[in-house]
Order: sequence, then structure tokens, then C-alpha cells
Amino acid sequence: MNPVPARAANGHSQPQPLPESPDVYKTLLESTKAIPWKIDWASMRFAYIGPQIETLLGWAQDSWQTVDDWVSRMHPEDRDYVVNFCVSQSQAGVDHEADYRALTRDGGYVWIRDVVHVVRHENGEVDCLIGFMFDISERKRAEEELLRLHHELELLSLTDGLTGIANRRMFDQRLEAEWAEARRSGKPVSLVVLDIDHFKQFNDAHGHVAGDECLRKVALALRGIVQRPRDVVARFGGEEFIVLLPETDAAAAKDLAEQCVARIAELGIAHGGQGVGALVTCSLGVGTVQVTGEGSASGFLEAVDGRLYAAKRGGRSRIETL
Repeated sequence: MNPVPARAANGHSQPQPLPESPDVYKTLLESTKAIPWKIDWASMRFAYIGPQIETLLGWAQDSWQTVDDWVSRMHPEDRDYVVNFCVSQSQAGVDHEADYRALTRDGGYVWIRDVVHVVRHENGEVDCLIGFMFDISERKRAEEELLRLHHELELLSLTDGLTGIANRRMFDQRLEAEWAEARRSGKPVSLVVLDIDHFKQFNDAHGHVAGDECLRKVALALRGIVQRPRDVVARFGGEEFIVLLPETDAAAAKDLAEQCVARIAELGIAHGGQGVGALVTCSLGVGTVQVTGEGSASGFLEAVDGRLYAAKRGGRSRIETL
């Protein structure tokens, strides 16, 4: 007769203990996707590693002899940090996790998460390390794709959709950062603010599609002038553009403004608006400042923008300096 399962007070069957057989536990461990392992701390040798390791990485189960085998089969960029972290945590008796790229036998890499438990003697000394390796490659690929999409969205949020150059938000961020750096370094910072002359009349004469193309051409021309990585060319709004020039003195800023005028003239964009010149021109305000504790980036920007409007009031197609 088969034994009747024991029942708890609530009438449900109680779980029966597993048979006390090492083979049962070994079968359970080796039937999972997680790869179990054990390292003897004194000898730094593998006492055990699951056969799943060969399926995942291609290295034979019996090729994992010492900790050196684990270290040598790790991506060089991950090795120092992961090894130092795991050793320090193990010495301190702290359970821990580490993510790294493990080398496959055919020369590829698989993302691994090692979950480590530190077993100690009664006297507190480390006896061994036991743990599981998990293949987290799919998770890492998903994380990288999310990061890529996040980066693309961030770039889009900082880029003017029409012209492809920086937008006002990007400019504001960079101006604050460069202002702080100029205060620290004592080096000057300059701005060039540019506005296309009689742009409303241009749109009236040619239509908004042509107006958009005009803005794109001007943005491309400005971007071609500004070469240094920290310089910023941004669309400031409407037909207004702005150039941020860190570590640039007044003479260099004025020279760049003159290049802007020349480059836009070279575009040869026919204006055709009523009562204006034959070609599209621009008005510019230029300013340079030595940042002190009293000045503000917004105040400097307002002052340079004021020079732009002085250029427009003075007849347009000209440069006014601060």
C-alpha cells in the first residue's frame, strides 16, 4: 500500500523533504540554465563547475581548474575591476554580484552575471566561495538598445528639427557650463548673435518652404565656419542664430562675425522682397566678456542681443560690437 501524504491542519498536503542524496541535488543544479560553481579559497581552485558552462562558453568543464582560468577568460576591459571587486568583497566575507563579458572558445563574448556567496569557518576565516553564473546577454542587449534610444531622444531634444543644429535648450545648457568654466579659468567667452534681414518679406515673396530652405542653408554655412569642438552654433528662434565661442577674445569673435557675413553673401540667396536688397543679408551683434563673480550669463546674452538690435536699427547688414 502506498503511504498517505501527510496533511496539514488546513487539509492541504505538506511538501515532502527531498531525498538525502547528493545525486539528486547535482541533477537539480545541472538541469538549470544557471551555472553552479564552487571555489576553494585556500587553493583558489575550482572544486566544481556545472557542465552547462561548456554549452554557454564552449570551454570544457574540466578546463576550469583555477581562478586564473576564470580571470583569463574575461574581457580585458572588465578584468581589473571585476577581479579586484570580487577579491575585496570575498576577503571581507560579503556576498556580492558582478557583471562582465566572458570569453567564448570561438573568440566571442557573452555577458555573465556572477552571484557569489561567501562561506566562512566558525573562526570567521573564508572557507570557500559558491555561486551561480547567469547568461544576461539578452538583458544587456535590451539595456544597450534602451540607452541608444534614450541617447537619440536626448539628441533630438537638443537639436533644432528644421536645421539640424543645436536648439535653444542646448545653447542655454552649454552657455551656463561655459560661463562657469570661464569664471574658473579666467579666460574670455564670446557670443555672436545673427538675424536674417527682412525675413518676413522673404517668406512673403517666396513662401515658407523656400524660407525653411533659406534657414537650412544659413545654418549649414554657420556650422562650416565654427570648427572647435566646444563652440556651439544654435538656432535661437525664428530667423535668429547664435554662436557660443569659449576661450575667444574680442578680436577673434569679430573676425568670426565677419566670416559669417561673407559666407552668407557667398550663398547668393536671392531675396526679392519688396523694398529690400537683391540678396539675403544678416545683422549681427558681437560681445566678449571676462567672467567675474558679479556678472551673469543671461545678462551677457541680453547685452549682446541688444547689439544685434542696434545693428538692425542702424540699417541692417552690419555688425555691432559690445
